[in-house]
Amino acid sequence: MTTVTAAKTSVDVAGLPEVVDPSKVAPKDARGLSRLFFDQLAVLEEGTPEYSDARNTLIEMNMSLVRYAAGRFRSRGPQEMEDIVQVGMIGLIKAIDRFELTREVEFTSFAIPYIVGEIKRFFRDTTWDVHVPRRLQEARVQLARATDELRSRLGRTSTVRELAELMSLPQAEVIEARLASNGYNSSSLDAAIHGSEDGESALQDFLGTEDTALELVEDFHALAPMIAALDERDRQILHMRFVDELTQAQIGERLGVSQMHVSRLLSRTLARLREGMLTTR
Repeated sequence: MTTVTAAKTSVDVAGLPEVVDPSKVAPKDARGLSRLFFDQLAVLEEGTPEYSDARNTLIEMNMSLVRYAAGRFRSRGPQEMEDIVQVGMIGLIKAIDRFELTREVEFTSFAIPYIVGEIKRFFRDTTWDVHVPRRLQEARVQLARATDELRSRLGRTSTVRELAELMSLPQAEVIEARLASNGYNSSSLDAAIHGSEDGESALQDFLGTEDTALELVEDFHALAPMIAALDERDRQILHMRFVDELTQAQIGERLGVSQMHVSRLLSRTLARLREGMLTTR
């Protein structure tokens, strides 16, 4: 995560008060001071040291807005909170660069949506364990709200049809959004199942079934060189019997031999292959 900070500077721009440590300015005082610095930014030339000093001071003075917005997501844990604050700083910087005093709105009211929006975008783009299309990510949020609303209104679990009507979406999309919700969090197959009888069962013990066809893959792999070692006639008989699914009598007709002779040839070949398979196990 790229760290976003502003250098602590002592600002002494003409017409502005000197702020030795902008990060320690109280939020109440920051409101009035911010207006003065925005006034100065409007007349300073972008890229000059004076402009950078004024902009950095605005960033540091208003970091409390980022901490306030990030507080809504404190349940994410202390480690992730650091990332949330840094992402929120990006939103604060965007708000400062786009704010104009002519909007006649408090900078606080203008900046908070930018900060919160940047944080939500961060969660939307980075916290899904399985990649899900953007439209389904957004539908998941809408689905959660609709589910809560109907639960409180109806006093029971809502149906797909009721959700679709409230969300103004086809029922198929509601079902798809429900499935997509499973991609938000994932669990390891080695994760322990709490409450199991032995206390040591893992999730993988309850998922999936044994695929007996996997053994066939190994058998086919072992058979391939044995079949290749057979003579042409034996390989031809095997192909007609097990690929073309001809009867022994039909094979005899094609080869000009009796059905009994085909049976003996086939039995001999299969016994040879069987013996080879047993020795390779």
